[in-house]
Amino acid sequence: MPDLYPVSRALISVSDKTGLTDFAAALAARGVELLSTGGTAKALRDAGLTVRDVSEVTGFPEMMDGRVKTLHPVVHGGLLALRDSDDHVASMQEHGIGAIDLVVVNLYPFEATVAKGAGYDEVIENIDIGGPAMIRSAAKNHGYVNVVVDVQDYDAVLAELEANDGKTSYALRQRLAQTAYARTAAYDTAVSNWMAGEVGGTPRRRSFGGTLAQELRYGENPHQQAAFYSDGSERPGIATAVQHQGKALSYNNINDTDAAFELVSEFDPADGPACAIIKHANPCGVAKGGSLLEAYTRAFDCDRTSAFGGIIALNRKLDGPTAEAISGIFTEVVIAPGADEDALGIFSQKKNLRLLTTESLAAPDAAALALRQVSGGYLVQDRDVGRISRDDLKVVTKRAPSAQELEDLLFAWVVAKHVKSNAIIYVKDGATVGVGAGQMSRVDSTRIAARKAQDMAEATGLSAPLTQGSVVASDAFFPFADGLITAAEAGATALIQPGGSMRDDEVIAAADAAGLAMVFTGMRHFRH
Repeated sequence: MPDLYPVSRALISVSDKTGLTDFAAALAARGVELLSTGGTAKALRDAGLTVRDVSEVTGFPEMMDGRVKTLHPVVHGGLLALRDSDDHVASMQEHGIGAIDLVVVNLYPFEATVAKGAGYDEVIENIDIGGPAMIRSAAKNHGYVNVVVDVQDYDAVLAELEANDGKTSYALRQRLAQTAYARTAAYDTAVSNWMAGEVGGTPRRRSFGGTLAQELRYGENPHQQAAFYSDGSERPGIATAVQHQGKALSYNNINDTDAAFELVSEFDPADGPACAIIKHANPCGVAKGGSLLEAYTRAFDCDRTSAFGGIIALNRKLDGPTAEAISGIFTEVVIAPGADEDALGIFSQKKNLRLLTTESLAAPDAAALALRQVSGGYLVQDRDVGRISRDDLKVVTKRAPSAQELEDLLFAWVVAKHVKSNAIIYVKDGATVGVGAGQMSRVDSTRIAARKAQDMAEATGLSAPLTQGSVVASDAFFPFADGLITAAEAGATALIQPGGSMRDDEVIAAADAAGLAMVFTGMRHFRH
C-alpha cells in the first residue's frame, strides 16, 4: 500500500456548498476530473468548471426524485477497487469502471430538518442513503481514496496536493477516513434517536454522536484529557453561545455554565428579572428582583463566599449597572441572552472574565436525553423537565401556606431541581437565603443551609439570619421528622416536598406541632 497516491478523479456531491467552487477550481487546476450530481454539478458549471454528470458515467439516469443516482457498481467499484490487485484492476477494465480517488460528500441536512420541526414525511425524505454509502466505501479503501465530509478539511487536502505534486499521504487518508466514519455514525445516530422518539418505547440499541466543538486543556483535573463535543442541537445554551471575551472555557467552566443557564432558563423573563450563581455545578444563590441588578444583588447575598469565582447566569440582556456590580468580584463566566453596549464596555476591562451571550433562553421543557457512562455501559434517561403548578400542590397540614409563602415555595421547588441531592433550599421573598447540597443525610443539608444563612447574617451585620420567616424546599421526601424540625428551628414557616415516605404522618404531625404549613408535590427531583 503506497504512502503517497495521486488524485486524478473526484466525485463531489454536497448539500453545504460553502467553499465548494474554490476547492473544486483548485482541483481542476491540477487536472483532476470532476464528477458530480444535481445541484452540485450546476453550481460547479455556473462557476465555469467542466463537470461530468454521474449519470453520464454510469449510463443510468437519476431517478425516483434523486433517491437513486450514485448507487451503482460503476461508482462503488471505482471507490472500492484495490489498485494493487490484478483481479480488481481486471474487473475495472472489463466493466469500464474508472477509479475515483477523492470523494467529497456532506449529507442531506437531516439534523437541521428535525430541528426546524418538520413533519414526519419531510424528515424521512432528508435521510441520505447514497451519501453515506459512498462515504463508507471511500473510507474503507482509504489506502488509495480520500474522503472529505467536512468543509474544514478542504485546505488540508489542497495543501497535501501542493506539497506532494498532486498526491496525498496515507496519514491524511487515514485521518479523513476516521472523520468520515464518525460522521456517518453520528448521522445514523441522529436518525435512529429521532425514530426512537417517534415510535416510542425503549430501543434495543442506542448510539450517541457529536462533533468536536473545542479541544480543552484538560478535564476536571490537569491529568485528565478532555474535549467538548456538540450534538448538533440548536437549543440555546453553552454549545451555541457566542463568547465575547476572555480565555477559552475549561471543562469545569462549560459544565458549570451549562448548569447555571439551565437553571436561569426556568424563569420566564416576562415574569421579571432573575439571576443564578453557580459554583461546582450547584447554585449558591438564585433570586428574582425588580431589576436585573436587584436580582443579582439578592442572589449574591445568599452566599457571597461561594459566589467568588463562580458562574453567573441571567434571564435578561445584561445591562451596564448589573455588569458594574458583577465586576466587583472575581467571576469566571457570565452568560445571558444578550448584552448591551454599556455592559460590553465595562466587561472589556475585565480581561479574564468570559462573557457568553445566547439568542434566547433555553426551553426548560425541551425533550432531550441525559447520558451518563458507567462501567461497561451507559445510563440513559429523559432530562428532568418536570414542573408543577399551584393546582398540583396538596396541602397536608392544618395550616395552608399564605400567598407569599406559596409563591416562595414554588420558587424554591424550581431551584431544588437544580441542586445536587440531598437538596434543601431556604427561600424568602423570591431569593434563596440558604442552600444545602450533596449531603448523604437530608438533615445535614438542612443544617448546612441554615448555617450558611447564619454566616451571611454575621458577615453583613443582620440581626438575624434570613431563614427567619423563610420557606424550605426538599427535593425528596423527609424520611424522618428531624430535617423538618431543624428547618423550623432555623425559622422556616412553610415547606414543600414530594411526600411518599412511610413516615409521612409523623412528619406532618411534627409540622402541625410547629405551626408550619406544608404541601406535597407528588414529584421528586433527585439530581446525582
